[in-house]
Amino acid sequence: MLKTPAYAAASATTPLEPFSIERREAGPRDVRIDILYCGVCHSDIHQARDEWGGSIFPMVPGHEIVGTVVKVGEAVEKWKLGDTVGVGCFVDSCRECEACKTGEEQYCAQGMTLTYNGYERDGKTPTYGGYSTRITVDEAYVLRIPQALPLERAAPLLCAGITTYSPLRHFGVKVGDQVAVVGLGGLGHMAVKLADAMGARVTVLSHSPGKREDALRLGAQDFLATRETDVFKENAGRFDFILDTVSAPHDYNAYLNLLRRDRTMVLVGMPDPAPLAAAPLVMQRRRLAGSLIGGIRETQEMLDFCAEHGVASDVEVIPIQQINEAYERMLKGDVRYRFVIDIASLKQG
Repeated sequence: MLKTPAYAAASATTPLEPFSIERREAGPRDVRIDILYCGVCHSDIHQARDEWGGSIFPMVPGHEIVGTVVKVGEAVEKWKLGDTVGVGCFVDSCRECEACKTGEEQYCAQGMTLTYNGYERDGKTPTYGGYSTRITVDEAYVLRIPQALPLERAAPLLCAGITTYSPLRHFGVKVGDQVAVVGLGGLGHMAVKLADAMGARVTVLSHSPGKREDALRLGAQDFLATRETDVFKENAGRFDFILDTVSAPHDYNAYLNLLRRDRTMVLVGMPDPAPLAAAPLVMQRRRLAGSLIGGIRETQEMLDFCAEHGVASDVEVIPIQQINEAYERMLKGDVRYRFVIDIASLKQG
């Protein structure tokens, strides 16, 4: 086992602090990765503070990992020393169910092995995330980071990027479609960039009028402030697809009425339960769906797409010593649009 510097939450009520974890040595099909950058996802806060329940402590968060391969097992075929790679939200799955066999490991019937706040397939060894200096992962769950992507801006693609790319691809967004993105945060800003790169005409729907300029800069063609009078009435039946990235409670029914007939609204945020009426769905044969992240195949496709189209996350790079401050700033919406930890600061401090 390898003693590894990290930052961890000892409980749901304590700040993240320096901590030492043990990583396994690289087995026959494992690669060991020296971590360079790790994105900070809002779900890190939810889980470190046990807001979703079931948190496992001590917890080392982080599932947007970019680093360098420094060791490979003797049976590894895909990777070599020096490769620049990524690790996303999961590091294993059952590999036998229908979802795994079709490259949709995120929907594994037995449950994917989360990169952190989970257990290995033995059901007892806790997993620790990217707020650490290294990680050991089976080669099949590692991703290639294209050379064209700046590494610190690539890290958030491994969660925020794939979370928004997957529904855009799965539900067939195409050139010329009128796409609405609800919310302009870590997820929403990636949704705008990706939908624009796919050739859609993007409109951002936000309760914050001050985000209009950012929305247009990121690639949106229009911006609707949802607090304005009559905005829902005036835009009824306008959109081909709505991607809802908001995790705060809001009225699904109002947004559904913005869809054209036979079109789809997809939830990727996870707000508290909200009332859902039948009429907005029934009257125009609309659909309300949900989407998680993507599998390994689709995540690699997304990374390659981003490299080809010059898409990357807007980030603020921080040292690990500022992680607790970053959490508080995220809760206030004070980041444009994703914090990324420079893990060199952990190695030095």
